Amino acid sequence: MNSGLLRTIVRYGYVPFMLIVLNGAAIYAVTHSQSHIWHYAWLLPLLAIAFATAFFAERVLPFHEEWNQSHGDDNVNLWHTIVYEGTSATGVLMIPLVAYILQIPQGSLLNVWPRDWPILGQLALAVLVADFMFTLIHFLSHRYATLWKLHAVHHGAARIYGFNGLVRHPLHQALDMAIGTAPMALLGMPVEVAALLGFVISVQLIVQHSNVNAALGPFRNHLSIGRIHHLHHVNWGKEGDVNFGLFLTLWDRMFGTFAPEPPRPITAKDMGIDDVPQFPTSYREHLAFPFHYKPGTPYVSPSAADAAHDPEPARGTLPTAR
Repeated sequence: MNSGLLRTIVRYGYVPFMLIVLNGAAIYAVTHSQSHIWHYAWLLPLLAIAFATAFFAERVLPFHEEWNQSHGDDNVNLWHTIVYEGTSATGVLMIPLVAYILQIPQGSLLNVWPRDWPILGQLALAVLVADFMFTLIHFLSHRYATLWKLHAVHHGAARIYGFNGLVRHPLHQALDMAIGTAPMALLGMPVEVAALLGFVISVQLIVQHSNVNAALGPFRNHLSIGRIHHLHHVNWGKEGDVNFGLFLTLWDRMFGTFAPEPPRPITAKDMGIDDVPQFPTSYREHLAFPFHYKPGTPYVSPSAADAAHDPEPARGTLPTAR
């Protein structure tokens, strides 16, 4: 296929395919499958297609070629993806389990969720509520040091591409789920809607962080993807404290934190955290990071600190003469 035609297809087709076709396929699979097990089993290959599509599109039409090169973060991002999706699936499974343990009848504690709405309407409501709650948590995570230490694990990435969209410290993900989605389950959100909400959020995170220079047309300033989200990830001190939304810029406009344009061009080297230029690249260090990081001061990983103070000479070298 002509490379120019392929770039055009990616530029105009990537976002619609990811947000409309894949999410539509997920809704169809969950609502039309004859088996309750296959309701949700179909979401896994659809998620794999989302990752594969992002990977392909990033090679065809990247914002920055450098972001397609490994920064030593492939393994840690894979672990984050596994833990993130496993935790999300566990959260969905907890809904019927908690209802059974507490003997809550079909519905909820308060029974106010509009279960009689079409599934698409219920999902749209769930996305709107979750987007507001996630935006609020995100905003607060940039304001309070305790939350920022957890959230900084997501901001440590030196590049933005599809796989690091799911990079989250498990404690921060638990906070997102406890405040952002669990209340809707208690209000009666069905398991099917919760599963679809989890899938839609995962796809959105992939698109939001994918290194694809896609055309957004009139939706450019209304969707929290592309350059709008890149501005949020810059390592320019407080200049990145804007554009907190996951799906829409609606809530940022309400909070007064919406910034459609960067004050200067964003380069491939402008991502990350200014006081942690060499962010750890192992999952174990990511888990420990919030407990050692002091915002505003240069960060030295525990392993590097131990090596610097190790009195034993390296194997194969002579002791330094005194």
